[in-house]
Amino acid sequence: MNKKYKVPEPRFEFGKNWKRFLSVLDDEKIKEAEKSLKDSLKISSLKGRSFLDAGSGSGLFSLAACRLGADRVFSFDYDPQSVACALELKKKYFPDIDNWVVEQGSVMDEEYLKRLPSFDVVYSFGVLHHTGEMWQAMDILAKKVGEGGYLFISIYNDQGRASRIWTGVKRLYNNLPDVMRWPLQIACLIWFWVPQSLYDLLRGQPFKSWRDYEKNRGMSPWHDVVDWVGGYPFEVAKPEQVFAFLSQRGFVLRKLLTMAGGHGCNQFVFLKQ
Repeated sequence: MNKKYKVPEPRFEFGKNWKRFLSVLDDEKIKEAEKSLKDSLKISSLKGRSFLDAGSGSGLFSLAACRLGADRVFSFDYDPQSVACALELKKKYFPDIDNWVVEQGSVMDEEYLKRLPSFDVVYSFGVLHHTGEMWQAMDILAKKVGEGGYLFISIYNDQGRASRIWTGVKRLYNNLPDVMRWPLQIACLIWFWVPQSLYDLLRGQPFKSWRDYEKNRGMSPWHDVVDWVGGYPFEVAKPEQVFAFLSQRGFVLRKLLTMAGGHGCNQFVFLKQ
């Protein structure tokens, strides 16, 4: 681990949430994850490419990369339960291959990452802003992208005052005992989903947005709500800050999907020249 880096406390145990997510993972969600990679990278397959999943979470996108034919997939996560999730998917879907490696590791561990080769695609979705040292983590990870390779990341959008309020909510959530966290989970569920559900109902399409949410990278709306309210440490950035930071390191922006000033993650695909 970087000697100057101290794991922030409190810290959300993402692996617990990912383990619950695996109980609802099905082939449709896996196909949506594959589609997300193909659409974002503008590719039809990953054949001939290597794939690094930094902060692999449930392991869903490592699985998607394997199914898309990646020559080599390497997954790592700081959370041991997340590592266990990726190993579970590997055992279930690709038990006999040796070109998908799953390890426990941290993006803040520079010595660990130095031991890894460069990759054609470096993927880190919703991870770097949970390290407590987002810019340092981004700098470390960017060095693992090979020449002509892609860096696909997502970073929480900076909403100004709203982001500062959410930081306080998340800190409070993580300082509560497990049995006292559910009221905040329900409050966030209501905040995010009741207005949209009412709108769907008025259009004569009850719960359409909830059902369609799985088309968002194969994710689950409920597990994403838990991830949102619990996700701490929590850092944010404006799209132009991320663009400037990586431009200085030899990257060119190939695709940008923003939250239009709202909450959630801005998505970036950069090409290393």
